[in-house]
Amino acid sequence: MSAPAVPPAHEADNRAGPVTPAWTPEHEVDVAQAAALLAEQFPALRAAPVTLLATGWDNTVHLVGGEWVFRFPRRAVALRLLAHETAVLPRLVGRLPLPIPVPELIGVPSARFPWPFWGARLVPGVELADTGLPDDRRTRAAADLGGFLRALHDPALAALVMGDSDPAAVLPHDPMRRGDPAVRGPQAREWLAGLAASGLWQPDSAVFGLLDEAEPLGPADGPPVLVHGDLHQRHLLLGDDGRATGVIDWGDVCLADPAVDLSLAYSGFTGPARAALLDAYGPVPPERAARARVLAVNISAVLAEYAHAEGRAALLREALAGVSRAAR
Repeated sequence: MSAPAVPPAHEADNRAGPVTPAWTPEHEVDVAQAAALLAEQFPALRAAPVTLLATGWDNTVHLVGGEWVFRFPRRAVALRLLAHETAVLPRLVGRLPLPIPVPELIGVPSARFPWPFWGARLVPGVELADTGLPDDRRTRAAADLGGFLRALHDPALAALVMGDSDPAAVLPHDPMRRGDPAVRGPQAREWLAGLAASGLWQPDSAVFGLLDEAEPLGPADGPPVLVHGDLHQRHLLLGDDGRATGVIDWGDVCLADPAVDLSLAYSGFTGPARAALLDAYGPVPPERAARARVLAVNISAVLAEYAHAEGRAALLREALAGVSRAAR
């Protein structure tokens, strides 16, 4: 499993654009503290080497013994996301065509760290954003993702994995209104304005045309499905052969319109690759595609702002490309 989710496309302060970095941690677990916590709560890992793997908006992630990945919350808002992950991910095991992280070791609050945390077996691979793959070499990964999303969005899956529990009682319904262009469109405009003011993005009439057309749609009124909730180029892992190897960071798992996850079809892929994804997934009605495209612009703009602030050049290139892909 690679970096946990940067950024999650949910703004804790509900801001419309870049003002104060929302990824500022309230608690940050360093290598020494992680090792101490693991030794205290999981003695079998006492001698395992601990290395920092990544930091994100919501979690600090450490690789332990080259085999385990532990996620330590950085912000209080991440605690409810952790609860959703630990409740849902174990129930998805064996039901999806790509690997996902499965919480196996659950840490509890202690004097050393006030919040719960969890560990999963490493899902190997490199984030799509870091591969540098040109668009014409993304077809295999796109087809893999299309099949994965088709399985995830099966209307029966939410009820199946929850068993006797009502999915709506366990998971929220699109809590950040990612599927509503009337919300995400104006937010995207604010982020894009900031990127343009910084000289990072050249205003594109195709992008604004998309937003103008889609914003009046509002949220979908169909039945929600189980969605990853924050699917972008950092959360799809690829192998050396260009195939997808896993989907990570499920803190935003929820019930929502499929457009919420299909945003990656438009920000991460274009041309034959996008066609392969949609062929594996199935028909996408025009209004669902429009909602997905707006969210793709929104998430890509947020990723670009984050990448610029944190000095992540590869992510910045990928995010800016995602803005353009989404409108075409």
